[in-house]
This record gives sequence, structure tokens and C-alpha cells, in this order.
Amino acid sequence: MIRLLLAEDQGMMRGALALLLGMEHDMEVVAQVGRGDEIVDAALLARPDVALLDIELPSRSGLDAAADLRTEAPDCRVLILTTFGRPGYLRRAMEAGAAGFLVKDGPVEELAESIRQVLRGETVIDPALAAAALGAGPNPLTGRERDALAAAVDGATIADIAAALHLSESTVRNYLSSAIGKTGTRNRMEAVRAARRQGWL
Repeated sequence: MIRLLLAEDQGMMRGALALLLGMEHDMEVVAQVGRGDEIVDAALLARPDVALLDIELPSRSGLDAAADLRTEAPDCRVLILTTFGRPGYLRRAMEAGAAGFLVKDGPVEELAESIRQVLRGETVIDPALAAAALGAGPNPLTGRERDALAAAVDGATIADIAAALHLSESTVRNYLSSAIGKTGTRNRMEAVRAARRQGWL
């Protein structure tokens, strides 16, 4: 049996996925979580073969958790299953060690077959998204520029961002200014929106 972990914050979606995948003759859902910070502990406890991770989860993104799993549970293959088919997300997922990246609007039969494929060591990527990612190019933002933009998401002040990142206010201004330039926007909130659209944040 293929042992599965599901990480999805919408309870109804998580339950439906567990039910549908549990009907496959060779699959068993051994763990379900609704938060990103629960993924690694659940994986260490349940020892799944494949973890299906949403990206936008409370407390920790599925992309960050995928990178953690590569270190903490290297035998567990990761398949990102998301509503948000953004080229930047795909690139970050691959960098984090994910074996697959699918958008949620496909049939469950395709998902089940994709799970079998990643378990065989294959990489599975939504074809339309793969084409878009090739055309989009790499993420131009540095790690610190991403951190500064992420901290600015809720309209935080420069002082708030500086305190959160343990940086000087002038350094934060420099990172934000650089991020605004790279995203071709006029201010930090536009830069946040542009970076999110691309999946860079």
C-alpha cells in the first residue's frame, strides 16, 4: 500500500481527498494535517511514502515544509497540489525538492496516477504550468528582498519590518527599493502583489 500524508487547510477538501484516494486499491491515507507547521511531525510519526502538500497553509507554507521534509524525512516523496498554478511557485517547489506539482482542478484518477509516478522516482508537473514557468524566467528577488516584501504584506511600517528582520531601517528601505525596481512597480504594496502573482513570495 502507498502511504499518504495530506496537508490541506480546508477541512472539506482534505476530507474529500482522503475519501477519494482511500478508494484506490493501492493507497491508504495515514495522516492529515491542516497547518504547515504540523507536516514534519506528522510525517515522522506516520512515515508516509508520499506527502501531498498545499502551498498556502496557516503558519508555514507547503514549500517551506517540502524543504524540511527533504532533510527530516528523505524517503518521503513530495507532491505539491495547489489552487495557485504560478510559475514562481513551481520553480520554488522544485528547488525545495518536490517530485511533482499539480493544480487542483484535475481528476482524482490523474492525481492517483501521479502519486504512483512520483513513488517510482518520476517527476510530474502540470504541462501548462511547466510551459509558463519556462517562459517566466527565474525569480529576480534575493532572499532578503523576499523577506522584506513578505514582512510588508500587512502594511507594516519600515520600523516594524526592520524589527522583525533584525535589520536597520536603511537596509530595509534598500531591500524594498530594489524589490520595487525588479518588479517594475511604484511602491511596496504593488511589489508585494506583483511578486505574489508570479509566485515569488
